[in-house]
Amino acid sequence: MKLIAAFLKLIRWPNLLMIAVTQLLFYFSLVEPLAAKGINTSFNKFHFLLLIIASVLVAAAGYIINDYFDLNIDQVNKPERTVIDKLIKRRWAIVMHLGFSLAAIVIGFYVDLNSTVFWLGLSNIGVAFLLFGYSISLKKKLLWGNILVSALTGWVVLISFLCYYNTFTCSGCGESFLDMYNNRFIRISFLYSGFAFIISIIREVVKDLEDIDGDARYGCKTMPIAWGIPASKVFVAVWLVVLIGMVGIVQFYVLQFGWIWSAVYCIILIILPLLWILRNLMRAQVPKDYRQLSGLIKLVMLAGLLSMIFFKIYS
Repeated sequence: MKLIAAFLKLIRWPNLLMIAVTQLLFYFSLVEPLAAKGINTSFNKFHFLLLIIASVLVAAAGYIINDYFDLNIDQVNKPERTVIDKLIKRRWAIVMHLGFSLAAIVIGFYVDLNSTVFWLGLSNIGVAFLLFGYSISLKKKLLWGNILVSALTGWVVLISFLCYYNTFTCSGCGESFLDMYNNRFIRISFLYSGFAFIISIIREVVKDLEDIDGDARYGCKTMPIAWGIPASKVFVAVWLVVLIGMVGIVQFYVLQFGWIWSAVYCIILIILPLLWILRNLMRAQVPKDYRQLSGLIKLVMLAGLLSMIFFKIYS
């Protein structure tokens, strides 16, 4: 049981679950309702399920290799959470990383050969190499690591969009009708991808604030080390204001269509928590404070992604 628990901790199972839930919500909230409008897609459910599995596998591989190379830093920042060399040997971590990465790539090429998609295998190769590069080098460089992780978080939504982009058809529908729903699909997909990117970059810098001691000891040039803690807090605060403004504008827009419960949900579970994070960010002093903020940011990210369900409810 200890080994299973260690493995689940190593692959960050809550984060993997969030990836799977996000992509499932994307399908059931944004793609499936189109069928009721007479709009069909040539990218089938089975291939989308394989996409989800591949996304989870490549992310798990990334978490494993990150812990492998971060062992010394984690022993300073989070000694109680360290798994490699305690319960799982380093060589098995490498084997699992390679196995998961290879499986994701094989699944990607299988989908390419059997669907309208032609780039998923190469995409998974690229993501695997980027995560490897992040673990050995990029995460130690100013902003590069933060931007990469945030971009890959947004990619979870964007790759789902790209699988369906230009695959919709509608027999008996006018071209303007199909274009209207295609454009709506594009706008919503990029909205959620942008939300995931921004809130991820906020969380990544907050995590750097939490881990400043171990990062400094092992030569990392993260934002708090290179710019200082006050400047890093200002950076996070600016992005928090941008995100609050973006979500607020969207709610003002959807209220015009009578989406009252969507607005209530987003105000209570997204905007108000973000305001609380902004308020307490400036007061944070010790790693425990930043850890609490990071945990709340993750919950806000989940709440934001779960709001996709309203597009199904109001469709």
